Amino acid sequence: MAAGNVNPFNVSDSEEEAEQRQDGADTDRSPSNEAQGHSLGPFSPPAYSEPPALLSSNRTSPSVDGIPASAVAVAGIGGTETKVSLDAIAAQLLRDQYILTALELHTELLEAGRELPRLRDYFSNPGNFERQSGTPPACKEQGGPGGPLNRAGSISTLDSLDFARYSDDGNRESDERVAVLEFELRKAKETIQALRANLTQAAECEIPSQERKNYKSSPEIQEPIRPLEKRALNFLVNEYLLKNEYKLTSITFSDENDDQDFELWDDVGLNIPKPPDLLQLYRNCGSSLPLQRDTVDVAVGVDPNDLPGEYFIQEPLQQTEIIQKQQQQEVVQELEYQISLLNSEKQSLAEQIKKLQSEIQALQRNVSSPTTIEKSAQSKEYPPCDKTPLDNGQYLDIRGVTETDCTSDTTKTSTTTTTTDCTESTTTAKQPHSKGKSLSQQSKTSVKFDQPNRTLSSAFHQALLSFCRMSADSRLGSEVSRIAESEQSVMLMLGRCLPHIVPNVLLAKREELIPLILCTACLHPEPKERDQLLHILFNLIKRPDDEQRQMILTGCVAFARHVGPTRVEAELLPQCWEQINHKYPERRLLVAEACGALAPYLPKEIRSSLVLSMLQQMLADDKADMVREAVVKSLGFIMCYIDDPDKYSQGFELMLLSLGDPSERVVSATHQVFIPAFAAWCTELGNLQSQLIPSLLTRIEKLLKGEYGLDEHKLHMYLSALQSLIPSLFAVLLQNAPFTSRAKLQCDIPPIEVTRFPRPASPLQDVATIVGSREQLAILLQLYDHQIQHEGTTGWDSLLWVVNQFLPQLIEIVGRINVTSSTCVHEFSRYFWRFCRTFGKIFTNTKVKPQFQEILRLSEENVDATAGNGILTKATVPIYATGVLTCYSQDEDRKLLVGFLEDVMTTLSLSHAPLDSLKASFVELGANPVYHELLLTVLWYGVVHTSALVRCTAAHMFELLVKGVNETLVAQRVVPALITLSSDPEISVRISTIPAFGTIMETVTQKELLERVKMQLASFLEDPQYQDQHSLHMEIIKTFGRVGPNAEPRFRDEFVLPHLHKLALCNNQQTVESKRIDIATQLFEAYSALSCCFISEELMVHHFLPGLRCLRTDMEQLSPEHEVILSSMIKECEIKIENKAIGEAQGSISIAASLVGEDAKTKFLSKMGQLTTSGAMLANVFQRKK
Repeated sequence: MAAGNVNPFNVSDSEEEAEQRQDGADTDRSPSNEAQGHSLGPFSPPAYSEPPALLSSNRTSPSVDGIPASAVAVAGIGGTETKVSLDAIAAQLLRDQYILTALELHTELLEAGRELPRLRDYFSNPGNFERQSGTPPACKEQGGPGGPLNRAGSISTLDSLDFARYSDDGNRESDERVAVLEFELRKAKETIQALRANLTQAAECEIPSQERKNYKSSPEIQEPIRPLEKRALNFLVNEYLLKNEYKLTSITFSDENDDQDFELWDDVGLNIPKPPDLLQLYRNCGSSLPLQRDTVDVAVGVDPNDLPGEYFIQEPLQQTEIIQKQQQQEVVQELEYQISLLNSEKQSLAEQIKKLQSEIQALQRNVSSPTTIEKSAQSKEYPPCDKTPLDNGQYLDIRGVTETDCTSDTTKTSTTTTTTDCTESTTTAKQPHSKGKSLSQQSKTSVKFDQPNRTLSSAFHQALLSFCRMSADSRLGSEVSRIAESEQSVMLMLGRCLPHIVPNVLLAKREELIPLILCTACLHPEPKERDQLLHILFNLIKRPDDEQRQMILTGCVAFARHVGPTRVEAELLPQCWEQINHKYPERRLLVAEACGALAPYLPKEIRSSLVLSMLQQMLADDKADMVREAVVKSLGFIMCYIDDPDKYSQGFELMLLSLGDPSERVVSATHQVFIPAFAAWCTELGNLQSQLIPSLLTRIEKLLKGEYGLDEHKLHMYLSALQSLIPSLFAVLLQNAPFTSRAKLQCDIPPIEVTRFPRPASPLQDVATIVGSREQLAILLQLYDHQIQHEGTTGWDSLLWVVNQFLPQLIEIVGRINVTSSTCVHEFSRYFWRFCRTFGKIFTNTKVKPQFQEILRLSEENVDATAGNGILTKATVPIYATGVLTCYSQDEDRKLLVGFLEDVMTTLSLSHAPLDSLKASFVELGANPVYHELLLTVLWYGVVHTSALVRCTAAHMFELLVKGVNETLVAQRVVPALITLSSDPEISVRISTIPAFGTIMETVTQKELLERVKMQLASFLEDPQYQDQHSLHMEIIKTFGRVGPNAEPRFRDEFVLPHLHKLALCNNQQTVESKRIDIATQLFEAYSALSCCFISEELMVHHFLPGLRCLRTDMEQLSPEHEVILSSMIKECEIKIENKAIGEAQGSISIAASLVGEDAKTKFLSKMGQLTTSGAMLANVFQRKK
């Protein structure tokens, strides 16, 4: 058989191979072999005769009274001279496992030129010599104790693998099997070549011979197309469509015939030549006329001696059979006639009974009360047996049983009432099923039809019936002509008919066949038919949608519940394995979903080995996002049924692989399904706190120590996994607490607040789901808060691990991350927020906050004005502020946050430390409008602070806060504070407000606010007291370059460009070279940013170009490399002005040119439209005409 058709789940194919050898024993022998067999001496009888008991090498021979069957067979071959064939000796040696002796015999026969087919087949099969440590169950059933050994465990011979034992952890000696696998592959290729001729002949012979005779005898009935002819015509039609540019039709045609490969003629016929194309066949169809030949009538005589002896006995036997059948038909007709008479008599008696009952009722109405009479009449007219249903589950036989009993009762007695008949039929319906079968068979013989009183001959009668066009010779005719008599025969009939029904059902309605296919597959006695039906089920729909896949999966689960784990492994899993690399993602999606749905119904060894490996392969190799998403969900199902602790490392790697998937939907499924399921398994193993969480923390620490910078994507991956494990970690604390044994359901337990826990990503991350119920969780939470607040944590190992090991390690990691990375700060802030909200307010106040406060040390006496506090510049500050202090929003919590930010701002300002940590806190908190008022309160504290350093810090913080605050707060709180700072006695404080004013000009649209900011900036530029303030001019130019491109055009045109021109002119008279180069550099950056904006011609001439020329004058002396760039910018501006003037003068000319251009464009496109797909013609369009 071909390697592609090998089933990896049938442990042994020994029975099929033995049957093939037995069936093909005669066909495999050639005349040369027969000739050799005659010359073997006394041990060789003619024509390879062998005992029947020795035909199969994998079955134990039966014995009679202790005498071996082989001895009996040998003794029965000859009389006085016993002759045993070499093939019988070889069979006995193989059956008794004398392998070396058989090999020696095979070698000697080969040297003598007398090869035995049995030995040749046995020693050419490598599967007979590949031993394993145990015998699979399937092999014991099929092969018996003397069956062939298991084949090599390779991909090409998956039919002999024992997957229950071949787990991924086993030691495979792959190096020793390379030679065996190569030999197997070579033999498989030889087998494919040998089967080529047989395959085409088998396809030709599918139509029965009798049906062919009918078609030949009736020319008006066209013979149906054969499978080989259909495939050949399909190939030729597709080839014709492609050659004649009907590509869309060809694609549709190939989709409708998806079971055929149109690119390879060998798919049609393996040993027949390819015919010419359709055009050639059409041209030659009428050219070859048959030649006229002379015909002569010749009579043929037959010698009676040449006929076999049984020929003369057949005709008398047939005549006697016909006479017996006619006699039986007469008896049946007579019995049917008597039954019809009894039925008519029964009907007349029933009518008489009804008349008598009505008369009695009429008489009783005159005597007794109406109600009593009506009740008695109803009890007589409607017997109670009619109210009880007759359906007891055996609907195929019950109907026949009741009819038989009723009719048989009428034949016994004609005086039985209707009530008695129905009672008897009801009791009969409750009899066992076996008796129902016998009764149904009896009812079959009792059916009788009216026969005419005619004397037609049987031959004439049969000839007349032939015109009724009834045919039982075809497959469908044979099925129609016989009706199933039992459940088993119904299953057999469905197994034969369903493969022919399914292809003819519309694709949109094929899911209606799923119940029929499943019931037949469950109850059918033949394994091959069941396998075919399940194959049809998985291939029922080419690309099943969600609803259709749900129906198939529901059916698979029902099948699994009905048949048990052994048949699920042997019958359903092979279908999944075959579809694992299907070209349609919907089919692969069905496999991924089926692996999860069937997990509860598989043997535990298969779950943790084969199914897990299949899903791991699909997760790593499949390109479709929806398939990998389903794989991740199925892996979550598998994790709930694995009980092998050795699979923990594989599960951890699968979790990391899923988290690193490029698809967001796969990562989301990992957090929703896989991680909670994996965490539940780790909780049972006790690995959650000892292995899983520490492994993730270790990987985060390695990322922070990396030489090539921090990989933020991996950090997000590990931190999100830790965040998904928070509910499981908290559940472990509750379940291992000292008070767990006292937790009992009570009626007065207060309900859990809605905001007690953060919203879970899925129901599997809900703590109530993990614990068992919300009532149980409410009791545990009450005891948990009381334990932490009053009784302490002594003896609570899981909580002590969190407080003493987990939190310190996590806070240390937080201190290492880069505070300027907003992504890292945000990720850790969200993690601490969810952690504190899950563990509760008491735990946060007593266990989390003290550890942060001990590290930060914010007291006034610890402030070092020269070096600063190092920890305050780390990411610990924003993470503590945004992740811990914002968990709860009561007044004391908000006051604590405000005080912490004020202390940090004061400490950093007085110690001249970098403000990055404070800025990160403002950016993270400013993203939420809830905290805008709070942040403005903190900044106002800085505005009115006595230290100028703190006021400068507050002015810098306004720049960050303005972008997210609404304009009302800007007008009411921000601008007044900035104006207050702009009139500060310290010039450094006034300069610090300029970036914030610039940001307001960039983001605010209210004219009043813009005018106030414009007036304040104008006072900085025009006030004589600021003329010599070099740092102020530097900050203004820098701010203009930053906000100019995004500011309102009017503000840019009327304020920014003129003042930049003035600053450039003033810089030409600057005598201090260092200040001149600083201003020139900032002006160069500002002009470079503004050159991308739209500037009117007037501004270009009066301000922009003059400012650039002044700047070029400075750069000629200070920075020649900048002077070159400025010269090119000036040249471009001058060209723009010149082109604009020329364009206005030639407006009419441009209109005419555009019309000409449109005409040329139209001609060109029309020329392009005439082209075909030829690339050479496209190139000829652009060649010059000669």
